[in-house]
Amino acid sequence: MNKQLLQKYWIDVGLAVSFSFSFITGIIKWPTLIGKFGFSKTMLLILMRIHDISGLIMGILVIIHLIQHWKWVIAMSKGIFKKKVTE
Repeated sequence: MNKQLLQKYWIDVGLAVSFSFSFITGIIKWPTLIGKFGFSKTMLLILMRIHDISGLIMGILVIIHLIQHWKWVIAMSKGIFKKKVTE
């Protein structure tokens, strides 16, 4: 397997994992749900820290992902805007 493809694979895996942590902790933190879980203050602080760190990691990986696919983004944008202008 080529190195660039493997690198993109691991970026996508990292995005999936960080999204999952951020999403799940975000749901648990939801004001109407948080009381139903009965977490201690320490556990809530840990939960919020996991949420914040996973969100930060996800943001960094999204930026890397966009940089890796920038030529594709530009090509698609040009194609979309050209079609709208000529129609």
